[in-house]
Amino acid sequence: MIPYTLIRSRRKTVAIYVTKDAAVEVRAPLLMPKSSIDSFVKLKEQWILSHQALIRQRLTEKSAFALNYDDILTLCGETYPIRVERAGASGFDGKAFCIPPGLTSDEIKKAAVQIYKSVAKSLLTHKTAVFAEQMGVTPLAVKINGAKTHWGSCSGKNSINFSWRLIMADEAVIDYVVVHELAHIREHNHSPRFWAIVQDMLPDYKSRKQRLKSLQDKLLREDWD
Repeated sequence: MIPYTLIRSRRKTVAIYVTKDAAVEVRAPLLMPKSSIDSFVKLKEQWILSHQALIRQRLTEKSAFALNYDDILTLCGETYPIRVERAGASGFDGKAFCIPPGLTSDEIKKAAVQIYKSVAKSLLTHKTAVFAEQMGVTPLAVKINGAKTHWGSCSGKNSINFSWRLIMADEAVIDYVVVHELAHIREHNHSPRFWAIVQDMLPDYKSRKQRLKSLQDKLLREDWD
């Protein structure tokens, strides 16, 4: 029997979750017999093992993630090298991530993140303004955050937030997320009316949305914390 943590609640069905550290959680109704829960876990054994293997592989790759000079980073779907900038200032010059010499791997990563955040603030603020005008909406503000599981969000007061990680996606995908969040100013939900607004702006939004999943998988294998 695969070991698992049992969480009982007033739910009506049993469900299995493999956590981000490859542990297994089973959530079951209050009165469901333990034997029935064990049988369900046994039935899903192969599914559990395959998911645990995938997560452990990702964890191994994530723990090995490190940045060094001359490594390649992705920005707006394009790849650029990390180049030594002997003048001492970090930045992106259109051809490379320019980072001061003599830094450790962790310091290089921190410098790269700051560059990403700077580019994200400039580009995403600009794109939001352009699409907001086209869509006839007015966001309260545009902010950049470090969200790991949400590319963007729109608050109840219509403040737009984007994860700096979004700046790694290609520009067509970035445009989709910008339009998605701006559409929430009109529809704070994911109703058919909401998706109609998105489709009106980007008829191919579904393919753009799908490409986000590839970036998400890439980031699951990298340690940007």
